[in-house]
Amino acid sequence: MEADQAFLEYAVKALVDHPESVETSRTIDPMGVLLTLTVNPEDMGKIIGKNGKTAEALRILLRIVGMKNNARVNLKINEPVGGKREQEFHSVDEAVDNL
Repeated sequence: MEADQAFLEYAVKALVDHPESVETSRTIDPMGVLLTLTVNPEDMGKIIGKNGKTAEALRILLRIVGMKNNARVNLKINEPVGGKREQEFHSVDEAVDNL
């Protein structure tokens, strides 16, 4: 496991209530390194944080780890099935249908 992926797992497992559900994957593409994070749906709020501040802080720290290794590191957080974003889309669709 690379240093950036190990750092992400360590930081996220310290934040969540279900550390056993934390999964990361690492891919290299033309834009640099892409780390994909999947957590338990109950822990999404802790990872995103108020107004996205925790996710933003994780991304900043990963960029710093990447600079040390001469790589551009990006973070993608997978939205769980049945997450709030899906529910918001359903409610907007229902609101449009009701007009």
